[in-house]
Amino acid sequence: MAHLLHLDSSVQGPNSVSRRLTAHAVERWRDTHPGGAVTYRDLAADPIPHLDAGTGMARLVPAAERTPAQHASFALSEELIDEIKRADTVLLGLPLYNYGPPSTVKAWVDHLVAPGLSIGEDGTGLLGHADFVVIESRGGGYGAGTPRHGWDHAETWLPHAVSLTGMQPRFIIAELTMADSNPAMADLKPLARESLQRAIAEIDGLWEANEHVA
Repeated sequence: MAHLLHLDSSVQGPNSVSRRLTAHAVERWRDTHPGGAVTYRDLAADPIPHLDAGTGMARLVPAAERTPAQHASFALSEELIDEIKRADTVLLGLPLYNYGPPSTVKAWVDHLVAPGLSIGEDGTGLLGHADFVVIESRGGGYGAGTPRHGWDHAETWLPHAVSLTGMQPRFIIAELTMADSNPAMADLKPLARESLQRAIAEIDGLWEANEHVA
């Protein structure tokens, strides 16, 4: 049975563009994978604990030497990694906050980088089987030729951050999402609509009906 792991991270609830787009993607996936299963995790509503002085070494010390806090942190890493191992497709909604990813996404990734769980003894990533689709929303414009080209550090960070696990994200991006709410960006509304429609079209082309696993 085909299995999709769906993650959202926006703090904006129903006002979130990334959430609306991931919801559309899930509908598209269900249409092309009849009978498939979906696991959902909301990183904003139920955030993953950040690594700290008490838990940060949990993935790097032998089990017998772990403190109770480290055991709990390691168990959470196992749970999160198992979610990916069970999935054929991982779908992540990724809004751009202050030119980077939400800290909740960073915490999720930190738990995924775990020798023995997501990284083999020979250094091989163990999660490369999953199709990793990232739907990113960003309020401004960061493309080539714009004043802030290169300021999107979420898109550049994520492929490197998960590289040891074997995951390779592919991005679908909707930008200028603040044009409708920011008067200073009013003249960019047509470009914002074009970007959104382009993202929807990319989502609609992600999966073909004959790709589904029976």
